[in-house]
Amino acid sequence: MSLLHEISPPSSAPATAWRGPQPARIDAAIDHALAEQRLVGAVVLVAHGGRIVHRRAAGLSDREAGQPMREDALFRLASVSKPIVSTAVMVLAGQGRLTLDDPVTRWLPDFRPRLPDSLGGGEATITLRQLLTHTSGLGYRFFEASEDGPYARAGVSDGMDNSGLTLAENLRRIAQVPLQFAPGTGWLYSLATDVLGGVVEAVCGAPLAEAVRTLVTGPLQMHDTDFFASRDDGRLATPYVNGQGTAPRRMEGLTVAPAFEDTVGIRFDPARAFDATAFPSGGAGMVGSAGDFMQLLESLRGGGAPLLPAGLVDDMGRNHTGAWGPDDAPGYGFGLGFSVLHDPRAAQSPESEGTWRWGGAYGHSWFVDRTRALSVVAFTNTLYEGMSGRFVADLRDAVYA
Repeated sequence: MSLLHEISPPSSAPATAWRGPQPARIDAAIDHALAEQRLVGAVVLVAHGGRIVHRRAAGLSDREAGQPMREDALFRLASVSKPIVSTAVMVLAGQGRLTLDDPVTRWLPDFRPRLPDSLGGGEATITLRQLLTHTSGLGYRFFEASEDGPYARAGVSDGMDNSGLTLAENLRRIAQVPLQFAPGTGWLYSLATDVLGGVVEAVCGAPLAEAVRTLVTGPLQMHDTDFFASRDDGRLATPYVNGQGTAPRRMEGLTVAPAFEDTVGIRFDPARAFDATAFPSGGAGMVGSAGDFMQLLESLRGGGAPLLPAGLVDDMGRNHTGAWGPDDAPGYGFGLGFSVLHDPRAAQSPESEGTWRWGGAYGHSWFVDRTRALSVVAFTNTLYEGMSGRFVADLRDAVYA
């Protein structure tokens, strides 16, 4: 299971002599998705060689109000928060305040999930590196097959509903559930980045939102990125859910939207973005703009300044999991906070080997191809089309056409 589960192969092989992104082709991919009502609105930014070569706000931020999408629109970020919080961990590593091979219990002494019963049920040792690579044995509530799954029974929040929990309480509940496999022996997308958020708090002695501002978003001047938004700002895009054969419907109140076959679906509460008291979910609970996120990607693509030394960025972008990775995205492994393409042929992708990629359940995708000095951010307000639907593949192919 992965956030890449519906990305289709390109319609043809990549050109041998790539001339760089062609804005007309990119716009055509955006226009096609809007015309077919697969998307309501989007902001797409393409950087090549260290400068923005294409930028577009398209469609509607709020369809019912007739409000056009604007380039500085804010979006609920879901898993787009993962590379932000993972970068915060790497900054702390660069400062010598933690090591990636630290056990989680060094920083969170009470976080002691046990091995599965099939492995004896003993206490497991999880390292920060295993959390970053999703090889810890943790899972997600939304992957469970029924509302009676272990995470559901423990009352765990995936970070997109407004549970009323504190971060400490949610971590306590996560730790009550046995792991799905011994750490380091498999791969499963998981609540690991929420646990990393707790680690960042412990290392910094400060709330996660404050620590992330100090370590990442402040130095990069990502002033629109935080764990909540103001209702008075008016820039937060309205979220929509794709329907089968119908126009996307506006998301109102608590919404459960199936994302993967034979699973219960993700529990969304759009109002969570306005609740400054909601716990800071490192894996799924931020708000931000496409421009801000491009700042992060371009910093990392360019070697990490002013956040990280180049060696740590290289470590983030290396495939740490070998053949392990999203089981429905062949050719992708995982680095320290995002997927890494290790076999373009298996993935049937025009992207270069080593390309970084991930997305977010509220309708976002992004990738960084360091070989071609390319960063692409596509934030939409339509799930799941903007995360893993046809638009993601169409945009990718248009960029490389």
